[in-house]
Order: sequence, then structure tokens, then C-alpha cells
Amino acid sequence: MSASGVQSTKVVRIGEGKKEETDLVAVEEPLAIRLEYSVNTRRQLRDLSITMRTPGHDFELALGFLFTEGIIQSKDDITDIRYCQSAQQTSEAENVVRVSLSPNVPIDWQKLQRHFYTTSSCGVCGKTSIDAVQTVCPNLSISNFSVSPEVIHQAPVKLREAQLIFEYTGGLHAAGLFSQAGELLLWREDIGRHNALDKLIGAALSQPEMSLTSTFILLSGRISFELVQKTLMAGVPLLAAVGAPSGLAIQLAQQYNLGLIGFIRNQRFNIYHGHQRVQLTQPTTLT
Repeated sequence: MSASGVQSTKVVRIGEGKKEETDLVAVEEPLAIRLEYSVNTRRQLRDLSITMRTPGHDFELALGFLFTEGIIQSKDDITDIRYCQSAQQTSEAENVVRVSLSPNVPIDWQKLQRHFYTTSSCGVCGKTSIDAVQTVCPNLSISNFSVSPEVIHQAPVKLREAQLIFEYTGGLHAAGLFSQAGELLLWREDIGRHNALDKLIGAALSQPEMSLTSTFILLSGRISFELVQKTLMAGVPLLAAVGAPSGLAIQLAQQYNLGLIGFIRNQRFNIYHGHQRVQLTQPTTLT
């Protein structure tokens, strides 16, 4: 567990009386992402995003965010990621990440049709933003990837056991990357759902030997439109969660051929799209 992920606070517990104690809570701090890029051979620096996140794995968060937003195509488009050394205070420097893009990576700010200011709970807002996101989502290729119902049932148990900070605070979302056989390959936690997923995808991109097309992602909460979009950008064929998907999330999964599963609990789950991704033993007429 990263020491920066939690902090102590005084609480008064009410039960069979009143008791003052010290408890642990999840840390929430802003992270600014600054881009260094080239324009006509000249290097420029510009703020891109501010998100409220739990400190830890910040470089993976920046990498995953840039990739799932379609700003970069691979980790090779980045020459360097570091904390901003020009920040006046050490605490501020650790909340500003500077990403240097390769000189041949084009940046058209006018085509970034939504402001990259997010909070730990927000998603995509407005028709213009939705249209912009959909233009960068690739259709998933047809593959034979599928998992057994038992693998799906066990995934939340494995992810919960790996959530160290959640175990202490109960206040973080998690995203886990699983193999077809149900092995938990990677996991990340954050106070924001989309941050946890960006950290996970950034971590996976940092391991070039890992093939995301033969994995599935599990989320500890509900499935929003933006989380489907990020999964599609990563090329992962199946997204599952212990919570429910939104109607727009289902629509996007259907449009781009993503397997979508929700409400994994008590040996049950719902398939919202892509029943072929689950190895069902009984015939089904679902489409």
C-alpha cells in the first residue's frame, strides 16, 4: 500500500455509546497534466487536464488518459514523463505531471472538443462531447475470446482481496485486468472510477509483452459511458462490473462490439451485450 494513498483523521464512532478514535481515509488531491509538444520544430508547453485523484501511479494515469482520449497511439509517442520541476513547492510539484511528446506527434487543440477538466466523479457531458468521443472509438475485431461463468464469479473476490487501500478506508474504486483463465494480472485503485481505469490501462501499456485483446476488465462500481469508451480504446473485448451499466454505456458497447456484463453478485450476473464472450453451457437465443 502506498503511504500517499491514505491519511489519518479523528472520528467519533457512534454505536453502543460514543468513542473517539483515529481512522484512515483515502487521499484526494488534484493532478495537472501538462503537455510538451512540437509546433513547426518549436517546443511548446500547455496544460491539458486537471483531475482529482488518489496520489500514486501518476505517470500511469497520465499515460492511460492520453491513450484513452486518442491523443497518443502508443507509449512510443511519449519521450518522457516526469513531475514538473518548475513548481514552487515540493507538494505542488508532485501534483503536476509533465508529458513530453515525440516531435512527430501532432496536436490539434481545436479538435479536442471538450475541456479536459474532470473531477473524480464526472464523465462525458453534452452531445458534442459524445460525438467527439465516438469518433475515436475503434470497432473491436471479431475474436474467440470468452470466459467461463466461474471466472466471472471469482473475479470480484480476487479484486477485492487485492484492494489494499480500500481495505483500510473503504473509499476507493478499483479496476482489474484479468486473463481468460481468471488470473488477476494488474489492478489499480483511485477515488475516481475513470482514474482507476486510466491507471490500469497505463500500467498495461507500460508492459509491451501484454496483449490486451486476450484479457477482460473488471470494475468495482457501475459502468458509465466513459468507462466503456476507455475500454474500447484499449482494445479489451470484455468489460464487467459489480454494478449496473448506464443506457448510453450499453449503446456504445453494442455499437462497437464490446462484451458487457454487470451486477456480478450472489453467483449471478447480467449480460448486456456479447453473450458469446461467456461460455454458456445452455443454449441461448440472445443476440
